[in-house]
Amino acid sequence: MFDTTFRGDAATIQVRDTFSTALAKNIITVFVWLCLSYINGALVLTFFKNKIFYEDPRYILFIHMVINDAVQLTVTMTLFVVSYVFFRISVFVCFSLIFVAYFATMNIPLSLAAMAIERYIAICNPLRHSQICTVRRTHILIAVIWVAGAVPAITDLFITLATEPVDFFHSSIFCIHSNMFRAPAVYYKGQAFDILYFSFVSLTIIYTYLRIMFVARAATTDRSSAAKARNTILLHGVQLLMCMLTYVRLVLEVALVGAFPKHVLEIRYAHYLVIYILPRFLSPVVYGVRDDKLRKYLKGYFVCKLQRVRPITLLER
Repeated sequence: MFDTTFRGDAATIQVRDTFSTALAKNIITVFVWLCLSYINGALVLTFFKNKIFYEDPRYILFIHMVINDAVQLTVTMTLFVVSYVFFRISVFVCFSLIFVAYFATMNIPLSLAAMAIERYIAICNPLRHSQICTVRRTHILIAVIWVAGAVPAITDLFITLATEPVDFFHSSIFCIHSNMFRAPAVYYKGQAFDILYFSFVSLTIIYTYLRIMFVARAATTDRSSAAKARNTILLHGVQLLMCMLTYVRLVLEVALVGAFPKHVLEIRYAHYLVIYILPRFLSPVVYGVRDDKLRKYLKGYFVCKLQRVRPITLLER
């Protein structure tokens, strides 16, 4: 059975899953991971096999987000399964997994903002798009995203090194963020970074997509094209909302557990599915399957081709 602890202000609550519940959760998690890994793998292979994609800034940013999603999903799935199988792992291994997961999670909204800016330039300033959005500048932008995504995790490490005793780093813990980074300063620092990143990403995406929507309405006369543009904007809005949950995940979890202390495990599992799993389905849909150019090359990975065999008659033998 799975046993975990939630530390609140008043008391310490211990809860556990039954074996059947734990098994069902892990089967669902691994199955979803396998499905998404196949989809992401097909997208990555399609990108690197065709020159028209890796010379286009739009698809470079897209595949960067796909790879980041794959890394984040794999690490979080590993953390989820490890928490049931081993319960406690060494602090060093726990930190390594949490650092990569946290880093990749923070990259997702930043990548979404970068893609929004690229689309804004392409639609609202098409004559200068090729000059502004070059392959070299796209690679620089990706490096900036990596640095910005790593800063919160690196500061967590420095605060922990400064506040925790040496024995802590040689111990074993149940691997969740609150157990790894126990200093109150980590929580308040995280809140500051979340507010800063939330404000920047949300304002960037709202502004760019409002401008894109207005330009699309003014330039489009065909009803089907207008409907497709509106649906794309709607999917972007859903993805934005889900990604923004990344910045309020800790506050939301503490509030829900405080309101429903008897459902800690259910809240954490729903939190994991909504924030870490469901948004990973939207990226292939919004930027992959609905893209005519990508869909043309992706069909081979998802459509089974049946070859018709003509029977041989006795006269042909």
